[in-house]
Amino acid sequence: MKKVYKPLFVLFAAMQVNANVFAQSGDLENWPKGTSPQEVGKKVAEHFNASPHQNFGRPTPPTRMTYPETCAWYGALQFAKESNDKALAEKLKNRFEPLFTTEAGMIPPAEHVDYTVFGSVPLELYIQTKDKRYLDMGLAFADKQWGEPTGKYVKPEEAKTYADRGLTWQTRMWIDDMFMITTVQMQAYRATGDKKYMERTAKEMTVYLDSLQRPNGLFYHAPDVPFFWGRGDGWMAVGMTDVLRALPKDNQYRERIMKGYKLMMASLLQHQAASGMWNQLIDVPEAWPETSGSAMFTYALITGVKNGWLDKKTYGPAARKAWLALITYIDDNNDVKEVCEGTNKKNDLQYYLNRKRNVGDMHGQAPVMWCATALLRK
Repeated sequence: MKKVYKPLFVLFAAMQVNANVFAQSGDLENWPKGTSPQEVGKKVAEHFNASPHQNFGRPTPPTRMTYPETCAWYGALQFAKESNDKALAEKLKNRFEPLFTTEAGMIPPAEHVDYTVFGSVPLELYIQTKDKRYLDMGLAFADKQWGEPTGKYVKPEEAKTYADRGLTWQTRMWIDDMFMITTVQMQAYRATGDKKYMERTAKEMTVYLDSLQRPNGLFYHAPDVPFFWGRGDGWMAVGMTDVLRALPKDNQYRERIMKGYKLMMASLLQHQAASGMWNQLIDVPEAWPETSGSAMFTYALITGVKNGWLDKKTYGPAARKAWLALITYIDDNNDVKEVCEGTNKKNDLQYYLNRKRNVGDMHGQAPVMWCATALLRK
């Protein structure tokens, strides 16, 4: 009998239908070859470890550790742990050793949220190795955040006002803070089991939510800048997610934080593009798809679905679509493209639309590793 071959376009159409059905299932466990969190996370983490210290994407080397590198290092360490990659974990540990000796001058002072978040890296190293050197260094950062105000960034009256409310003197009411502050404090809690770190950061989060979250669940870049900037909102999304991951169910602040988280996730679902991405300005159609904010939202969705906080049928397909879209922005050098450059607030729409689109900026490398780790978590 003569064999009948179907035209290629028929086969491709069938494959597309199957892919669409698979995506609509919200499956977060099974992936096409080359798209799995194990494969993608490994490539991006190894690339990070081989990279020199980065100065916000600028060609000049930094004089101290920057927060984007801290975020990427933290992400790579967590990915190594979750993927049980002992060789990668050892490399990432060895990368830190010069900070005890020849690169000690690069350790930032714990006088600003962007510097203090560095403590999350030695605390993660302590959690994985139990080497007390890391614990001592990391706790110094976490404790200083609720200690005596010091440094050029201190505004004494403002610092005292916040401290009198039980908040850190580093409080600024900037949405970035809800990753920078919460990450180092929750890491201190994970490392020590001391509930004071958990309680104070959870309280801080509720104050930020009550002060800054808009009725639609999103956050302006600043109270006087009414734009929903992707990466800014991404810091809030990840911060809430990670606090909820660690908070006990009976914690007094959990219900309030969960309410804010779910409100934000519902709004993000409405603003996700058909491609799976989110724009540089979340609710502006003419804005460009931006990777760092999209990756942060993807992380928050993945974690919510896998923990049962979000309905899998509703949010699972969005999380899967987002991951598969996001990884198409990783080039052959394992650099993430279309990463918005560092951005200060400005009440000007065109300012945001014209931001430089970086390649390999650790603002984007970091949350891709967070997503890969979240997908591997049980």
